[in-house]
Amino acid sequence: MDTTYKLPSKLKLFAIIFMVVGAIGMITGFLTAPKTIEDVKAIEASHHSDGHGEEDATATNDAGGHDAADAHGAADAHGGDAHYEHVLHQMQNRPWSALYIASFFFFMIALGTLAFYAIQHASQAGWSPVLFRVMEGITAYLPIASIIIIVLLLLSVFHVNHIFHWMDPDLINPESDKYDKLIDGKKGWLNGGWFIVRAIIYLAGYNAYRYFSRKWTLNQDNANDNRWFKKNFKLAAGFLVFFIYTESMMSWDWIMSFDPHWFSTLFGWYVFAGMMVSAITVIAMVTIFLKSQGYLEFVNDSHIHDLAKFMFAFSIFWTYLWFSQFMLIWYANIPEEVTYFITRIEDYNLPFFGMLAMNFVFPLLLLMNSDYKRVNWFVIMAGIVILAGHYIDVFNMVMPATVGKSWYIGLPEIGSLLFFFGLFVYVVFSALTKAPLLAKGSPFMGESKKFHY
Repeated sequence: MDTTYKLPSKLKLFAIIFMVVGAIGMITGFLTAPKTIEDVKAIEASHHSDGHGEEDATATNDAGGHDAADAHGAADAHGGDAHYEHVLHQMQNRPWSALYIASFFFFMIALGTLAFYAIQHASQAGWSPVLFRVMEGITAYLPIASIIIIVLLLLSVFHVNHIFHWMDPDLINPESDKYDKLIDGKKGWLNGGWFIVRAIIYLAGYNAYRYFSRKWTLNQDNANDNRWFKKNFKLAAGFLVFFIYTESMMSWDWIMSFDPHWFSTLFGWYVFAGMMVSAITVIAMVTIFLKSQGYLEFVNDSHIHDLAKFMFAFSIFWTYLWFSQFMLIWYANIPEEVTYFITRIEDYNLPFFGMLAMNFVFPLLLLMNSDYKRVNWFVIMAGIVILAGHYIDVFNMVMPATVGKSWYIGLPEIGSLLFFFGLFVYVVFSALTKAPLLAKGSPFMGESKKFHY
């Protein structure tokens, strides 16, 4: 049956409420961030009077990953303002960082879905065509996410916020007290102009593929031959080459450069693994939701089982990369490398080890059994844990470098997550109403409908 999805008014209202509540939380986070050093002193005095002590609000690492004691120790010892200025910058970074984390998390879900969708076309997979419209609906969020990301990056380049430490011009000025030889040596890559140009190239490529692939699959629905299918095959193969290169560079630029003194050759793959497992999880959850509403009649337990297998497989792949990166750096014990994990273990102990359990232990226990992969509510439960774990993973990649110890879960973090979740739900489910939920023109549709094992 060639059905078109009808967006329930309750779901639409649900998404709008989340966006409104989230926006209020985000705005409140920006308005309540300290504006002056005196505000920071008052906050620390309040913490001290509550019995927490001043050091609770003192960061051991600044926005560039340096030891704060090196930069501000002398001033701290004499009660100077350098320490308070440092903490002020971290607290002002917090709402920006929360906004960035949530925006990037949902962006990477849309981008990961696009990559998975391209893989289906390039491999000419026979099991997945009944899911094409679901994937296309999720990727509809990509253009909006891209605009948000580029705006945030431009605000950083123009110094409206300071979450990217390396963008401080004093760091590459040899006459400045802040001069950083290491960052100066990377200015050929880490400079505002080239940074934005690269971002435009990445986003233009991703969105161009998304636009033409969607257009050609719709054209194929009304075609008398496989011309559009063949064009999509070639386009997908070319896109995947573009994607695998630019995804690594994107992860260096948008995540790893928060710690400009640190690098990992596995980082691009690590972000890719988290991106793919999050994307496939959302595909499975949206599919199960639509199935529960009486749509996607040709989707059966075997399709859900395959999606759950991919969720399990990429969770194991993510864990392999996490362990490889951690083990090699920890064993080598090179100071400029190991500081990345020391900061996270000491200052972010609960989210650091918590996300490891959520991203490895839970998927391993919940999805290892083949029968459980066919139980919809079990897949949903595992998916919620996986998505929460990978959101915390992005949190752990960004927050230690931008806010140091001056972090906690509050209005900026919750508000940003709610806003982007509401926006994501609204855009995705609205996009699903734009075309029939069955990509009937695919030459593999017959095989996909009868997919059982």
